[in-house]
Order: sequence, then C-alpha cells, then structure tokens
Amino acid sequence: MKEDIRLEIELKKGVTAQVEGSLLKVKGPKGEINRGFLHPKVFVLVEGSKIVLVVKQATKREKTVIGTFESHVKNMVKGVEEPFEYKLKICSGHFPMNVSVSGSELTIKNFLGESVPRKVKLMEGVIVKINGTEIVVTSPNKELAGQAAAQIESLCRITNRDRRIFQDGCYITDKAGKRI
Repeated sequence: MKEDIRLEIELKKGVTAQVEGSLLKVKGPKGEINRGFLHPKVFVLVEGSKIVLVVKQATKREKTVIGTFESHVKNMVKGVEEPFEYKLKICSGHFPMNVSVSGSELTIKNFLGESVPRKVKLMEGVIVKINGTEIVVTSPNKELAGQAAAQIESLCRITNRDRRIFQDGCYITDKAGKRI
C-alpha cells in the first residue's frame, strides 16, 4: 500500500545543514561531511534546524531507501558533533613490528621479518594516531573511519601460515561505539 512518508531529523545546536541539488552538506564543531542522496522519488530538504526526508506515494522499495537515507543522515549529524573512532591493537609475537604514520601513509616495517615494508595510503579526512601498541583511527565520516581501519587490518593479512600460531598483525578491537 502506498503512503506519504515524512521523516524529520533534528539538528543540535552548532550543527548546520544545506542542500545543493542532491548533495547534503552538514557542518559542525568537529568537521564537515558532504554526501549525495540521489533517488528519483526521495527528496532531502532543510527546514530551519531540521533535515526532512520526503517521499510521496512510497512503495516498499522507497520505504527501504528512505530508512537507509535516514541512517546515513543521522550518522552524518552524529559525526560532526563527535567524530567516530576505531581502535586497532598491534600484535607482534615473532618479530618486532614497527608501525609509523607519515603524512597520509601508514607503514608497517619488519612484519613477520619481511624486508619490504607494507604501506597503505590513508583517505582524506581520516586521522591516524599510534599510541604504543594501539592505533586510533578517527573521522567525522563513519564510512571513511571504518574503511581506513579495515585497510590497516587487511594490510597485515597472513597467507600460507597457520593463523593459530602466527597471530601477528593489527586487529580491530573497538568499532565506533561498539566493543568487539
């Protein structure tokens, strides 16, 4: 059954939003996020201190799309207030591993005794800090923070060895708001 749907997301004090075509820009005290919301029947509007998602005569498919858009917008608003943070643990049992960040590149040296360092290029908008045996990845954009943490974890992927014995690497211990 088709129905009209109107979802409103309240903006906190200090957070502003504006729409340019299908691009939503959210600014806050901790950063700025731009994201495109392109769907022929779902409209994103800004009315005062609210972001409004509107669908006229929504079918089942549009209901799922507007729910997804609502989650993305809520994550954007939450991220510009307080950035999302992922934590990774550096484990090196066999060889002393050296992890360093220089500019927008993370380098892991001497991983399992390898002479060639492993490197990953970090995306713009992601901040990586190393505190002893912990890597902290922060970003106002939840997807960028999660993707950077996943790239660092997959950088230390071990092949042709028993994972129960060779447990060296960088592993995600805390996701944004969740303890693993």
